Amino acid sequence: MKETISLNLKNLAGFIPFEEIAALAQQSAMHLDSLNNGTGAGSDMLGWMSLPNDVMPQFSNIEKAAGHLRSISDTTVIVGIGGSYLGAKAVIEALSHTFSSILKKVHHEVLFAGHNIDEDYMADLLDVLDERDYSIVVISKSGVTTEPAIAFRILKSHLENKVGKEKAAERIIAITSFNKGNLRQVARNNGYGMFEIPDNIGGRFSVLTPVGLLPIALAGLNIRELVEGARAMEAITRHGKNASDNPALLYAAARNLTLRSGRSTEILVGFNPRLHYFFEWWKQLFGESEGKEGKGIFPASVDFTTDLHSLGQYIQDGQRILFETFVSVVRPQKKVNIPAESDNSDELNYLAGEHLSEVNHRAELGTTLAHCDGNVPVMTISIPELNEYYLGQLIYFFEIACAVSGYTLGVDPFHQPGVEAYKNNMFALLNKPGFEAAGEKLRERLK
Repeated sequence: MKETISLNLKNLAGFIPFEEIAALAQQSAMHLDSLNNGTGAGSDMLGWMSLPNDVMPQFSNIEKAAGHLRSISDTTVIVGIGGSYLGAKAVIEALSHTFSSILKKVHHEVLFAGHNIDEDYMADLLDVLDERDYSIVVISKSGVTTEPAIAFRILKSHLENKVGKEKAAERIIAITSFNKGNLRQVARNNGYGMFEIPDNIGGRFSVLTPVGLLPIALAGLNIRELVEGARAMEAITRHGKNASDNPALLYAAARNLTLRSGRSTEILVGFNPRLHYFFEWWKQLFGESEGKEGKGIFPASVDFTTDLHSLGQYIQDGQRILFETFVSVVRPQKKVNIPAESDNSDELNYLAGEHLSEVNHRAELGTTLAHCDGNVPVMTISIPELNEYYLGQLIYFFEIACAVSGYTLGVDPFHQPGVEAYKNNMFALLNKPGFEAAGEKLRERLK
């Protein structure tokens, strides 16, 4: 029988009584009813809740498409921004060999574009693609989001110049809305392969759709195990109205009560560098879902022990405005022993024979105790090991917890009106048709 991820709140006890957490968690079980019945805010964007079952009929088509691109190219560029790339990159980085590109052991490399507008990044990517036999997966509901739209135009032109328009069309897959949007029309006009982004699923909740699953399959990872892990967590959290058995309710309650105590920043902490981009996905999930109407917990992250030598001082002794959630990997995938040395000039023989993972674990425990002593609340989420199944659990756990936490805060977790402000200013400054008058006003402000 497979294990499940677990939540440990014992290190919050000195800050918030567990009875208060359990009481709010039980009270917030009503938010599960709102989610399952579609009676809460953003009820038109709840398609992600049933994805672990709904996406299963698409496995074969996703795997077939991945197999096709892997057979005709050695590299695929994923074009997308925000939820259109972060979920896939999170899983791929967590489960891939850290130095696979250097070792040249990777069968098919997955690269990313369209998540910035930096000219040097694109120029460097084109240098690489000049030497690669590559394909493209472009991800956008509308097809007009500026960053990926620009990147796709550049990459499509580069690929067509390299292999011809007809062969390029065989190497391009669009993941977009089937009901609307420019990308859908471009894909149909050019004969690209297509997958659907359901209209009732927002980008940051889309990792278990083809948005995340196709890139993950291209990287050679097991999407069926990923979704199976999410299914297991759905069974625990989605209908689990007994708070003591539902870690998502307890996590949402704990973080909201910590906010009410004056701690407005949550730091997600990992001692495994492979989780770096998973934390980036988590930051978007909670930041975009909760940060509105002057409310929300600011999501940040650190990679320990590395950042203990940069941000560790602030966390230990700085303003008491933060709390931490440790993501602890119980079992490493590989073993490396510390050797003994006869002269012991570095005075490390007391560690001889130890696995690095044990030293890392002791560092984690020591950091937990030090930060608690420094008046920083800490809770811990334990993952049995890093693989597709447990990452699937973690994805669904955070999604349900985020939705409940947003409702507890009193905001709609499923829209992001603030994202449009910078876009409108950028369009005005670029003289996009229809924005000329606004552009004149902004240029006056910038003088």
